[in-house]
Amino acid sequence: MKTIKINPADNVAVALEALKANETIEVEGQVLTLNTDIPAGHKFLLTDLTAGENIIKYGYPIGHLTESRNQGDLVSHHHIKTNLEGLLDYQYNPISKEELTNPAYAEWFPKEQLTFQGYRRQNGEVGIRNEVWIVPTVGCVNGVVSQLAATLKEELANPNSPFCQTLPANTELLRIVAYPHNYGCSQLSDDHENTRKILRDLVLHPNAGAVLVVGLGCENNQPDQFEQLLGNYDKKRIRFMVTQKVEGDEIAKGMEILHELYTIASQDKREPIPLSELKIGLKCGGSDGLSGITANPLLGVFSDFIVSQGGTTVLTEVPEMFGAETILMNRCETPQLFQQTVSLVNDFKQYFLSHGEPVGENPSPGNKAGGISTLEEKALGCTQKCGKSAVKGVLPYGERLSAKGLNLLSAPGNDLVASTALAASGCHIVLFTTGRGTPFGTFVPTLKVSTNTTLSQQKPTWIDFNAGTIAEDEPMVQAFNRFMQKVIAIASGEPTWNEKKNYQEIAIFKTGVTL
Repeated sequence: MKTIKINPADNVAVALEALKANETIEVEGQVLTLNTDIPAGHKFLLTDLTAGENIIKYGYPIGHLTESRNQGDLVSHHHIKTNLEGLLDYQYNPISKEELTNPAYAEWFPKEQLTFQGYRRQNGEVGIRNEVWIVPTVGCVNGVVSQLAATLKEELANPNSPFCQTLPANTELLRIVAYPHNYGCSQLSDDHENTRKILRDLVLHPNAGAVLVVGLGCENNQPDQFEQLLGNYDKKRIRFMVTQKVEGDEIAKGMEILHELYTIASQDKREPIPLSELKIGLKCGGSDGLSGITANPLLGVFSDFIVSQGGTTVLTEVPEMFGAETILMNRCETPQLFQQTVSLVNDFKQYFLSHGEPVGENPSPGNKAGGISTLEEKALGCTQKCGKSAVKGVLPYGERLSAKGLNLLSAPGNDLVASTALAASGCHIVLFTTGRGTPFGTFVPTLKVSTNTTLSQQKPTWIDFNAGTIAEDEPMVQAFNRFMQKVIAIASGEPTWNEKKNYQEIAIFKTGVTL
């Protein structure tokens, strides 16, 4: 199959492989001749259209033509303009419960309750990793936390080091990760609270077996006030060190605490955990014209599967919902959730407008090169990652999950900021689809899913799973079964490429001034 018409209402088809000018092709019984070369992932017209007429893809308008184009012509960002505007009034037209809970592919899902191998924490929460984290309350101590992590890693790499000699034989080596950031001081209002919330969520995340929080002492994010924000936390596994209060060498004191924390965490063991406990973040970046055909629909099927198991998935990137937001709004389980989703979308639009920016200015140069022309087109592909389930929860930025099922989370489209927000909400894994490729990872395993096989071949140490085979006639059910097994393996301890490469970092959303 060389091309695909995604929806019967579409007036464009998408090339699944590069096509040549003057090539005659058949699209669902319609025979036409291409007037231009069509790169893989790009669109071409199935009928003549005049300037001002809408391009229909996924069954919805993705913008209008700025010039007349003929059947068989390439249509790209050079020929299409967004239809998006500013704030809108929305009407709640809920989708039927039957349609939300019984997608056609539900017959593929295992009927039994599946499990993974995870860590049950003292408070009942579950982790899929057992790492030792070092978290600064303020950027001023970034050097300290980085040196502490490097020193402990060096000790653990030497079995004859004095600390290793204190550990029981065959102790499993734990990952040591420091999470430097630029904030914690010189911030006001929402920025200050965003920093505190994300750091709180990081410190309390169950993927950490132990955490050392390192403060300076004079920062806005005062360590004692930050400690209160943690609530009733495990004081054996979460420890604080304020460097201005340490007499002498803070590295020596920090290593003393880390030795204690590491010894405690190294005793933890995996046990069978039902998939109902799993929390999955859904993210895309470096999208291309195949994202909405291969990898994103695959994540949608998987999201519905996790929900069917009683688990939780989270969709974010609010600016990349613009143009497809009504689909999500009408999947809200209650009118209250609908209103929260309206606020989620319009608040972000207002954020754009308050800075004098248009709400439709989104596709990156890489998106456009990959075949995505407008934000509507990007959004209609992006939102496929959350399948067809009902929306059960809507979260402000920095808040932690409480509702099982599909949730929407307020965060921008920026890859690292959004992925950090997903992890901070409580997600154990971030599933990240990409057509262009990216090596980064946030503070939980960041599983990269390629939309095309070429990327997986060119960047085998970035990509964890290739969904490009779906465009090469692999049945979706087969791809789903492979993917389900891969995610369960990752949840049970198999490292992602970002973990193997030690690409783990955080980024915090900033909206205001810096003092």
